[in-house]
Amino acid sequence: MKLFEETVDSKVLFRGRIITLHEDTARLENGALVSREVVEHPGGVCVLALEDDGSVYTVRQWRYPFAQVTEELPAGKLDGPEDHRLAGLRELHEEIGAKPGEFIYLGKLLSSPGFSSEVIHMYLARGLTFTGQELDEDEFLDVVRQPFSTLVERVMAGEITDAKTVACVLKGAEFLRRERGQ
Repeated sequence: MKLFEETVDSKVLFRGRIITLHEDTARLENGALVSREVVEHPGGVCVLALEDDGSVYTVRQWRYPFAQVTEELPAGKLDGPEDHRLAGLRELHEEIGAKPGEFIYLGKLLSSPGFSSEVIHMYLARGLTFTGQELDEDEFLDVVRQPFSTLVERVMAGEITDAKTVACVLKGAEFLRRERGQ
C-alpha cells in the first residue's frame, strides 16, 4: 500500500479570522474519489511553566464552543507564519507575565489530524522571571499556581481535559523523569 491520497479539487467554503474550511475531492490509491472536509489552522503553542520549587502555572478561561471554563497551560495561536518558539515566548509573557531563562522544545501535537491542519508546539519553560501580564484586549483569564505533581494527578484523573495541556503535561513529566535519570 502507498497510503497516499491525491487532491484533485479543492473548494473554499468559509474563510474566517482564524480558520479556513475547504472541501476537497481526493483520489484514493484504488482510484476511487472521496470528499474530504479540512479545517486549515495556523497552528499554536502551549507552555509548561515550571518554577524551581516544582510549581507550575495554568490559566482558567471561558471556552465558548463548550460553554464552560477550562483549565489549560498558557497557550495561543501562531500569527501567520510566525516562528513557534517566538509565539511560545509571547504567550507565556502575555498570559502569566513570565520570561524564561530556559525554553525547551518538547515536540509537536497534531490536534485532530482527521480534519484539521492544526499543529501545536509544546515547550517547557524554566528559570522564570515575572514582569507582569499583557493580556490581549479580548482575553480574560485567571492564573492558577499549583504543584506540578498535582497537575499531573489532575490530568490522570480526567479533571484536565484540554488535549494540548494533557499532552504537554505528560511529555513534560517524562522529560523531567528522564532528566533525573529515573
